[in-house]
Amino acid sequence: MRGLRKFWAVGVVAAALAVAALPAAAQSSSEKPTATEVGVTATEVHIAVVADVENSLAPALFKGAADGVKAGAEFVNSKAGGGGVAGRKLVVDFIDSKLSATDSRNATIQACQNDFAMVGTMVLFLNTVEDIVNCKDKAGAVTGLPDIASTAVGSVEACSPMTFSVLGNQTDCSTVTQNPQTYFGNQGEAKYLLKRYGKLSGPMLVGNDTKDSKKGGSVLALTNQQAGINMVPDGVIGKSGRDPQSAFTEVAVGMKQNNANYLYSAGAVGGTLALIREAQIQGIDTTKLVMDSASTYGNKVVADNASTFEGMHSPLQYLPLDEGKYNTNLAAFSKYMKASGGTADQYSVYGFSAVLAFRDAVKAVVDKHGVNGLTRANLIEGIKTLTDFDAGGMLGAHSFKTGRITGCFVSVQFLKGKWVRQYPKKPGTMDCKESNSVLIKANLLGL
Repeated sequence: MRGLRKFWAVGVVAAALAVAALPAAAQSSSEKPTATEVGVTATEVHIAVVADVENSLAPALFKGAADGVKAGAEFVNSKAGGGGVAGRKLVVDFIDSKLSATDSRNATIQACQNDFAMVGTMVLFLNTVEDIVNCKDKAGAVTGLPDIASTAVGSVEACSPMTFSVLGNQTDCSTVTQNPQTYFGNQGEAKYLLKRYGKLSGPMLVGNDTKDSKKGGSVLALTNQQAGINMVPDGVIGKSGRDPQSAFTEVAVGMKQNNANYLYSAGAVGGTLALIREAQIQGIDTTKLVMDSASTYGNKVVADNASTFEGMHSPLQYLPLDEGKYNTNLAAFSKYMKASGGTADQYSVYGFSAVLAFRDAVKAVVDKHGVNGLTRANLIEGIKTLTDFDAGGMLGAHSFKTGRITGCFVSVQFLKGKWVRQYPKKPGTMDCKESNSVLIKANLLGL
C-alpha cells in the first residue's frame, strides 16, 4: 500500500497503462457478441442485486445497495462509463431478500437460473451458500455463481469461495475452525485520534442483534484497543439499536466512575444516540468526550439530532460524498444516484463500486478471451486479477485475490450540522499506510 494516494491521478495513469497493454487482437477485434452464458445474450448481460429492502423490522434497510447497483449500471452503460460491457448493455435484476432466510436463499436460486453474476449483494440472513457454490453454468457444469458483494454481512457468505466483497473480508476464513480466529483490522482511525487527543479511555459499544453484527463490531472495537485505546469496562458491550435508553444507564454510570474521555460505537445509530443522552443525564459533559462511530456518517438520525452528535468522528473507507470534484467516479456516482432518485449513503457507494468491479473483471475476461469469452468460470478468474481495486479512487484499495479488507481510511467529523474532512487534510486522498493493517486474534465464534 502507498501512503497518501492521489487517487484521481492513479486512476488516469492505470487506465492509460491498461489500454497500452491490451493485445492488438483484443483492441481491434470485430467479433460479434453471441449468447455465451446464463444471463448473457448477444445484446445484454444480466446481473442480480440481492438486498434486504421490504420488511417490517427495518424497512428499506439495504435499499441503498440496490440503488447504487442500478446507478452503477446506468453509468457503465453511458459513453463516459464505457458504453456497456463486452459490447452489450448491462441489465440489473433486483431481487428483494426481505430480511428473510427463506427469501434470501430463494433469491440466490433465482439469480443462478437467470443472471451472469450477483453484484452489490447486501443480505443479513443468507444462512447457506449451497445454491451459489453449486450453481451450474450454461453448459451444465458446477462452476458457481460469482458474488461481487457490497458487503458480505454474514460469515457463511463472507467465507464462500464465490464471494468477492468490494471492501474485502474482515475474517481470515482459514482460521474459522481454530480458537482463537484471526481477523483483519484497520487501526488508522484509532491511531489518528490518539495522536490528536492523547490518551483515550472509554466503552466500546457493538450491535448484538445478530451474531455476525456482534462479531464484526467486536473486531472493530478490539482493533481500537490494540491500537492503544483503553477499553473501560474491559470487554465489548453488546446492545441492540432497539433497546430503550434505560438499557444504557449502567454503561453511562461506568463511564462517569472511570472518568471516561472516549466513546466508541459500532452499533446502530439509535443505540449510540441513547448512550450519549444517558451519559448526559448522568452528568457527563459529552462535549468533552472524543466520540467515534463506524455507523453515523450520512445517517439521517445524526442530522435530526445535530446538537447531540456534535463533534462525532467517523472513519470512512471511501471518499466523502461531497468530494466529487476531486474524483471522476465519485462525481458520476452523485450524478447517476440523483438521476435514478436514489439516496446516496455508504451502502449505495458499495453497490456502485461493485458494478465498477464487475465491469473491470469483464474487461479482464475480454482482454484475454474476447467478447464471447463471457463465462462464469472466466469471470471468477477475471475478478482475481483485480489486485489493487479502488473503484477509480473513490474507494479504499484492496485485492480481490487475497480478499483482505482495505487498509485505507479517511476521518471525518460532524461539526455544526455537516460532516467535515479532518484527516488526511487534502481532499480526494486517503491514508493507506501499511501500518494501518493489523491482525486481531480473538475467539468471536464461541469455539
